[in-house]
Amino acid sequence: MPDPVRLSYETIYTALYTMPRGHLRSSLLSLMRRRHHARRPQQGKKGRRKPSIPDMMLIDQRPIEIQIRLIPGHWEGDLIIGKGNLSQVGTLVERTTLFVALVKLDSSKAEVTAEAFTRIFNRFDSQLRRSMTFDQGSEMRHHKTLTKNTGVDVYFAHPHAPWERGISENTNGLLRQYLPKGTDLSLFSQDQLDDIAWMLNTRPRKTLGWKAPAELFLPDGAFDFVQHWSDKIVPVALGT
Repeated sequence: MPDPVRLSYETIYTALYTMPRGHLRSSLLSLMRRRHHARRPQQGKKGRRKPSIPDMMLIDQRPIEIQIRLIPGHWEGDLIIGKGNLSQVGTLVERTTLFVALVKLDSSKAEVTAEAFTRIFNRFDSQLRRSMTFDQGSEMRHHKTLTKNTGVDVYFAHPHAPWERGISENTNGLLRQYLPKGTDLSLFSQDQLDDIAWMLNTRPRKTLGWKAPAELFLPDGAFDFVQHWSDKIVPVALGT
């Protein structure tokens, strides 16, 4: 029996984008989660100054336990940027359970980012904050301060390699439903961001066997999925 053919998402998207214009192409592209229907060129790669982050541990140095996603407590982090690149929100997603936490940031300065991420990470028990993988943005220059204050080891993805933090990229796409592009993100309070994160954390996910991240991340009995949704879904009387 021949080996099964494996197609990456990049191969599938490339095939869709290169199809001849017509009804079939339009029908397929309309099913995509993201709104843009053409491949976007990568911007700013040439001549961009590489951020200087001291004592970086690259993603290649991550222990195997992080890669295989068996043990909770390993996160991917990023920033969502607001209108005119003048506001930002930090995003965190736990790699095993897909549990999301959002971080209010008053600026993207490294000291502000380290303090804000520290505050959110320290909400969780130590066994649930083991590591974080981030890109090489200058906002994470003070990663050693973050590690000192939380115990979270910070690893950095290679430049221009978003697939190395694919869970974060996908989660950011889902978050744009609540934090649309062109929005002034500074208007959101931490409480409002917590509410948005909770909506994702209580949503069933196919990759989790249709369980919600909150069911897997929180201690047993801390989240009752049936009770949570029965309070929000009004039963429809049939035959009336």
